[in-house]
Amino acid sequence: MSLVSLHHPLSSSAEQLRVLDESARAHKPFARALADSGLFPLRATGIRVFQINVGKLCNQTCRHCHVDAGPDRPEIMTRETAELCMAALARTDIPAVDITGGAPELNPNFRWLVERSRELGRHVIDRCNLTVLLLPSQSGLAEFLARHEVEVICSLPYFLGEQTDAQRGAGVFERSIDALRLLNGLGYGRADSGLRLNLVYNPVGAFLPPAQHAVEADFKRELGRRYGIEFHSLYTITNMPISRFLEFLLRTGNYDRYMEKLANAYNPAAAAGVMCRYMLSIGWDGALYDCDFNQMLGLSISGGAHIRDFRPELLAERRIVTGEHCYGCTAGSGSSCGGTTA
Repeated sequence: MSLVSLHHPLSSSAEQLRVLDESARAHKPFARALADSGLFPLRATGIRVFQINVGKLCNQTCRHCHVDAGPDRPEIMTRETAELCMAALARTDIPAVDITGGAPELNPNFRWLVERSRELGRHVIDRCNLTVLLLPSQSGLAEFLARHEVEVICSLPYFLGEQTDAQRGAGVFERSIDALRLLNGLGYGRADSGLRLNLVYNPVGAFLPPAQHAVEADFKRELGRRYGIEFHSLYTITNMPISRFLEFLLRTGNYDRYMEKLANAYNPAAAAGVMCRYMLSIGWDGALYDCDFNQMLGLSISGGAHIRDFRPELLAERRIVTGEHCYGCTAGSGSSCGGTTA
């Protein structure tokens, strides 16, 4: 029998944390797993990625979304907060700016953030859901990304339509293929191109992703053979037991089994390489977090700082806030915004 029984959506980050904490009764608490592998307390090793979550507005409503994003979400980063982010970035030599959402491109300040980051000499990453590139309101977006040499990281659940649409909505796969062709036409994903195009794969169900290199080979073969599409790399990311995916696990009775699977697959090497050790996550309201997952659970960095109080010398060595959901990033070969970590 499940440790918890919920018959309604998880209404708050506090409720999600309660559910996650209860799961520790059935397996080793994450903090103890870190301690047993000599990694507690987990600390940052610098800041190499400045990740900005510009809000929860999205043109899709995906079943696995840890952000709980969608067309009706009002949370969106203002120009004032965007300017604070760029002012903070300018005081550092952090090489990469990673812009995410929601669909980050729907934020009216997205293009300004890209332009300003490039003016500061930083590499820019856009975490794109692909279909946003085809919206009438985003005319010229793909060309804009190419002009500013933005790396595009796109989520695509599978190389077949049925599996993709089951996770992301009817017709999403066909539009995603059209968007990939558009990007390829601009030079993205070509072997001799500097325009980086990478894909992200999330499992459709309650299981760990297969080996990243094997999935990448399958996607390259099938997308090339079926649709003539090219891309550079594919990243596998474990579905995190938070937000909509947590609700799915509870609704289908898979929660306890999934958490046990994650805990049993804990890998010290993956834990040592987790993304929170080298990135900083900025929320749409300017609050600072160790990662995007902590952001969605309301787990602010130690001290609860805001971007207006940005102190890079302290943040670069901060103690990372962890919880039971962190098993999702440390299971098997690990999981991060850049794929496996071990």
